[in-house]
Amino acid sequence: MGKTTGFLEYKREEERYAPIKERIQHYREFTKSMTDDALKCQGARCMDCGIPFCHSGCPLGNLIPDFNDAIYKGNWKKAARILHATNNFPEFTGRLCPAPCEEACVLGINADPVTIEQIEKNIVEVSFENGWIQAVQPKNRTEKKIAIVGSGPSGLAAAQQLNRAGHTVTVYERDKKVGGLLRYGIPDFKLEKEIIDRRIAILKEEGIIFKTNTHIGIDIEASRLKEEFDAVLLTTGATKRRTLAVPGNELKGVVQAMDFLKQSNERVDGQVDIKEEILATKKNVIVIGGGDTGSDCIGTSIRQNAANITNFEIMPKGSLERPATQPWPYWPMRLRTSTSHQEGGERQWSISTKKFAGDGKGNLKAIHTVEVAWKKENEKWVLKEIPNTEKEWKCDLVLLALGFTGSETVITKQLGIEMGSKETIGASEKNYKTNIKGVFTAGDARRGQSLIVWAISEGRQAAYHIDTYLMGTSKLPLKGDGDLPRVN
Repeated sequence: MGKTTGFLEYKREEERYAPIKERIQHYREFTKSMTDDALKCQGARCMDCGIPFCHSGCPLGNLIPDFNDAIYKGNWKKAARILHATNNFPEFTGRLCPAPCEEACVLGINADPVTIEQIEKNIVEVSFENGWIQAVQPKNRTEKKIAIVGSGPSGLAAAQQLNRAGHTVTVYERDKKVGGLLRYGIPDFKLEKEIIDRRIAILKEEGIIFKTNTHIGIDIEASRLKEEFDAVLLTTGATKRRTLAVPGNELKGVVQAMDFLKQSNERVDGQVDIKEEILATKKNVIVIGGGDTGSDCIGTSIRQNAANITNFEIMPKGSLERPATQPWPYWPMRLRTSTSHQEGGERQWSISTKKFAGDGKGNLKAIHTVEVAWKKENEKWVLKEIPNTEKEWKCDLVLLALGFTGSETVITKQLGIEMGSKETIGASEKNYKTNIKGVFTAGDARRGQSLIVWAISEGRQAAYHIDTYLMGTSKLPLKGDGDLPRVN
């Protein structure tokens, strides 16, 4: 590394945010970029640790010490080449990834880890600003055609990789625009949709074909893809929502979080054909679920001027410190406070919903809850209600941010594909093949609900195996192998 004592000389710094009162007035991103000099110092903190555990922490196997060193030396273009060698879309991961690489950073054992995610985000933004990221069309085209169903990060990564191999790739998306959960699930204050659009423009220029408003299995029989294409990749996500099976869950005002977030994103995008408005404006909002989706619901509700917001989490309040049972370099389950949490709302832990109460006209008016505790019985953790802790909460809108239970089955039933564990699409761990010849799956559809960085990794791996299936061998990289430079 260029600065072997940098981790001793410089403290960790992160990008700053616009004031809360200012940023909640709009849906735009509100981060303030770090200066080049500040990022150089952060790159210098990478400590030449010998065994870079950040590689194993990153599902993509990003060459983190290499691009950190390039930033320290001021060679941004080299850093961009290194970063894009393993990551098709660092502008997404640099904004949305929870940074497992930082939790695995060796410096993090007894100090603050390197600011890897901020460096990654700034590398790609500098690259776009300087025009280094341009469309690269394959020198030769094969005669193979591939259909990809789903245009989320997994499908997009696979499409770009397979296009680079020279195949003709068509991506089908059931919504109006490309992007999947990146576009319709992530609020604009975390990812402005122009960031997606500029990357899609490059993918189109590279030769990838996109067909939107096309729901495979409904608009087009899945069997047609099997007949018309040499291979089919299903990257449809794990979109079956988890419900809350308690009395009153049919009341108007009990809403799935993704319905709320998608409609908000459509509204911000100027889409006007919204049939039934779901708004938090002037309402008492309760968000059930303490993960990222719940956090996004809080930030969105604040921007919609909710009367008040409460967040329920069935798990106990986590510690700020790494739990003893989750030692470095593993990902620790500890208390995390998002920018949306900082903006407002009240968080409640160890609380379980018993029922929803209506006003007699089919509308939600309250929630009944009970406090809970987790007890270990026969080596298993069991949820126990605490007596005399029942409570009623006034509520006009409940947002169920409970995660997803698995993949939708309309396509799998039409093609005769076997389902795997956790209601995901069944596929080989080695080559992403389903039980139907020529049909592959990747991303959340294969592994279940997961991170965007895992989705990109899965898409890249699936592309390698599809290329191998079609051509007998592949020059596409596997995890951490790197790729041909894609920065001009």
